[in-house]
Amino acid sequence: MVQSIKEKMLEVLTASNFLTKQQLEEAIAIQKKSGRQLSEVLTTMGYITQTDLVVVLSQSLKIPPINLSKTKLDPAIAQIIPKDLAEKYKVIVVSKIGKILTVAMVDPLNVLAIDELTVLTNYQIKIVIASLKDITDATSRIYEDASSEQMQGFINTAKDMDLEFLEVKEEEKDKSKAAFSLKEIESAPVVKVTNILLTEAIKNRASDILIEPQEKKLRIRYRIDGVLKEFPAPPKAFHEAVVSRIKVMSTLNIAEHRLPQDGRFKIRVGDREVDFRVSIMPSSHGEKVALRVLDKGAVVLDIEKMGFEAEPLSHIKELALEPHGMILVCGPTGSGKSTTLYSVLTYVDNPEKNLVTVEDPVEYQLTGINQVGVRPEVGLNFVSALRSFLRQDPDVIMVGEIRDAETLDVAIKAALTGHLVLSTLHTTEAAGAVTRMVNMGIEPFLITSSCLLICAQRLLRKICPSCKESYPVTDEIRGNFNIPNAYKELCRGKGCVACDNTGYLGRIGLCEVMVFSPAIRDLVMEKAQEVEIKKKAREEGMRTLRENGIAKVLQGITTLEEITRLTIADE
Repeated sequence: MVQSIKEKMLEVLTASNFLTKQQLEEAIAIQKKSGRQLSEVLTTMGYITQTDLVVVLSQSLKIPPINLSKTKLDPAIAQIIPKDLAEKYKVIVVSKIGKILTVAMVDPLNVLAIDELTVLTNYQIKIVIASLKDITDATSRIYEDASSEQMQGFINTAKDMDLEFLEVKEEEKDKSKAAFSLKEIESAPVVKVTNILLTEAIKNRASDILIEPQEKKLRIRYRIDGVLKEFPAPPKAFHEAVVSRIKVMSTLNIAEHRLPQDGRFKIRVGDREVDFRVSIMPSSHGEKVALRVLDKGAVVLDIEKMGFEAEPLSHIKELALEPHGMILVCGPTGSGKSTTLYSVLTYVDNPEKNLVTVEDPVEYQLTGINQVGVRPEVGLNFVSALRSFLRQDPDVIMVGEIRDAETLDVAIKAALTGHLVLSTLHTTEAAGAVTRMVNMGIEPFLITSSCLLICAQRLLRKICPSCKESYPVTDEIRGNFNIPNAYKELCRGKGCVACDNTGYLGRIGLCEVMVFSPAIRDLVMEKAQEVEIKKKAREEGMRTLRENGIAKVLQGITTLEEITRLTIADE
C-alpha cells in the first residue's frame, strides 16, 4: 500500500521522538473533532515547537523551509493573495517568477487551499514551509503597511475635496464632556480622516458606512449596490476620536459610551447636499458606528424610472390615483421601499391635494408636502401624528413604517374614512403581508375594505455595461429557471475597473404587485393561508419576484446569480 503524505509526516514525528503514540492519537482526535489543522493542534498542545515542526515537515515532505523573519517580502506581490484568504489559510506570497508563485504555508497538506489559490491567482503554486508565527507576523506587517499606504493615498486624494459641514450646533458642544477635548476632536488629522470616510462613501455610491472596532484594528465597510465591501481603514488609534467627531457633527453626547445613540447631520460635497443618519452602538471593542447615506443628488423620485415591469407599474399608477384606500410596500431593510413611496407621492402630488407624511426620520425633503418626523421623547409617535393628521383634512397620508398593531389600526381607519394611505411593512412577499396583518390582530373585513394593493420589492444589481459579456444557456440552467428555448444566450459582467471587478454597477427595482380583486378579498375573509392567496393572485396574472427577475435576466439587465441571491423559487 502506498503511504500517504500525512502518514509519512506522522511517522517521522514519532520516529524522531517528538511525539509519543498516545500524544499523536490525542492530537488526531482533537483535530477531527475541532476541524483545525493537525499542525496547529500539535503546537497549541505544546507537543512540538513551531520550529521543530517546520523541520519535520520539510524532511518528510521534501519541501524546503523558509525563515520569513530574514526574508524581504514585496507587498505588491504579496497582495496577489487577498488578506482574508492569507489569514484563512495561513499563507503569504514569497516571490513571483513568470507564472510561478512561491507561497509559504504552515500546512502544505491543505490541498483545498492550494487548489483555491491556484484558481484565484491563475499562477502555478510552489510551496515552501514556514512557522505559524513567521507567517502571522509577515501577514500583519505586509497588509497593515499596505492599508497605511492606501489610507495615505486617500488623504492625498482628498486634499482638494470641497466638503462643507452644514449643521453644527455650538450649544451642544458646550454641554458635552468627553475624554477627548473638542480641540482634539476637531484637529486637522481627525477631521481629515472623518471627511475621507464620508467622501469615499459618496464617490463609491455607498448606501451605508460601517465603522467597526475590532481587537487590534479598525474595520471600515461600505455597502455598495446592496453588498458590503471592506475598505482601507485608519489605525485603530483614530477610532475614538473619529467616533467623537461624528457625535459632534450629529449633536450627540460625546461623553456617553454605554448607551446607543441616534442622530443625523448634513454635508455639502461640491454642489451636492448629502444627509447622513447616524446610529452608534456600544460593542466589546468600542463603539460601532453605522451611517446611512442619503444622497439626494443620486436619487430620482420618479415611479417611471424605478425599473418596474410594465404591468405591475400600471397597477401602482392606476390605484395611486384612487381617492381612498391603502397601498403597502413590503420588503427587507434597504430594499427601496421608502424611495418607492416618495415616488408615488411625487406622482400623485398636485395643488388640489393636501399631502402629509409621518416618518422616522424624514429622509428626503419634498417641496409642497407637509412632512413630520416622529419624536418619541416628547410623545410624538406614528399613532399620535396620524390622529392629528386626520384633523388636518389630508387627501394623502404617508406613514413611514407600520411597526405595531396600533399604528396599523389607525392607518386602516384613515383609509376607510376617505384618505389614501401609503406605508411600508416588513414582509418578504406580497401575500405574506395579509398574514402579518391578521397576526397583528386586524380583522379580515378591515383588510379587505381598506387595501388596494400590496407591492413586495427588492433592489437588484445591474450588469456593468463596460464589461458585459454573453454566455450560452445550458440545459441545466434552462430547466432550473424555465428559460424559453428562444433564448440561446444570457449576460453577465466579466469584471473591470469601472465596477471594481464585481461585474455589477448600479441597481434597479424589482417588484411583485398583488391587487385586491374580489377573489383575493374572498380568500382573505376566509382567513386563507398565504400559499392559497399567492396561488390565486398568480392565477389572476400576478408575476412573482422571481418571475419578474427572470424577465430582467432575459432583457440582459441582471444575472441569474443576482436573482437567486434575492428571491426564492416559486412553488
